[in-house]
Order: sequence, then C-alpha cells, then structure tokens
Amino acid sequence: MKRSILLAFVSAVLLILNQSARADSYKIDPDHATVLFASQHFGAGYVWGRFDKVSGTFTLDAADPTKDSVQITIEVASIDTNNAARDTHLKSADFFNAAQYTTITFKSTSVKKTGDKTLEITGDMTVHGVTRPITLKVDLTGTGKDPQGNTRSGLETQFTIKRSDYGMDKLPTVAGDEIRLIGAIEGVKN
Repeated sequence: MKRSILLAFVSAVLLILNQSARADSYKIDPDHATVLFASQHFGAGYVWGRFDKVSGTFTLDAADPTKDSVQITIEVASIDTNNAARDTHLKSADFFNAAQYTTITFKSTSVKKTGDKTLEITGDMTVHGVTRPITLKVDLTGTGKDPQGNTRSGLETQFTIKRSDYGMDKLPTVAGDEIRLIGAIEGVKN
C-alpha cells in the first residue's frame, strides 16, 4: 500500500514538473506589435516609418531557452512614413518592390540566454527576396495577464541592417544604406 501511494505521489510530481517545463507558445497580437525604422535622408536628418501589419508566433521555454523560437512576417505594403507619396515611392521597384516582394520575414535558427531577461536570437531575415543570417539582442519585456485572463509576453529588439545587403541599393544619396530598426512584439499565449 505504501509503495502504491509513493508511486502515485512520484507520478504526480513528475507530471507537474513535465507540464511546467513545457514551452509556452504565443501568437503575436497585431494590435500590440510595432516595427519602426529610420533611414537617413540626403545625409541630413532621419525619416522614421513603421510597418502596420505584423504577424507571427514565438515560443518561450523558461527551462531551456535553446528551445525558444520566433517567426515574424511583416507586410511590406503596410509601410507608413506619414507621407503617402513617399510611401508609394518606398513600395516601388526603387526600394521594396512590394508588388514582387510582399513580405519581410524573420525565422529563428537558434536562441541563447544571455541574462535574466535577455536573449541572443539568430535567424534568417528575408527582405526584398534576399535571405541573410542575423543575430538580434532581444529583451524579454515581461509577462502578464490581460482583463480576459490571457497570458501575454513581450519581446523587444533594436538593430541595424544595410539595405544594400538585401539588394536594395538604388538611390543611395536619397536614403542611407544603414537602416535602424526597432521591433516590439506582444504575444497571447495559446
């Protein structure tokens, strides 16, 4: 009898540990996802813009961050610099060629924990039909419950790319080669 109780107890503890060790999957909330960019204009000031349509998923595994993953899709046509004529030009073949290359994507290939609330996420970023590896320093901004009882978690990163690395090399004096990006996403746990 004692052996049965002990086995039942051990089984229950293992089940609880197994469930708590599972990775948490999140769907990006498009209303709480922001991708901002800045490009130097004629070597002078910076033009800031954003992409309004961001979607994707991410997985966080507190027990083993190497099992974390991120997949993000950005709709190029959702570019918004608060100037319709400039947005139309940025969607043209001079820059993004949004008719041919409709999305920008990032898909992680590895994740390394670098601190209590920081990760280093390496992945493949595809812009303008060109895929290149990139490593991002990512902050885990927090986890909380919304009024509906859903668990939400957030990630944020800041990095720089060269648009010429992605085949976007036209009009280099109009828009600088280095593009600063800020990405902040919030996901709802599945």
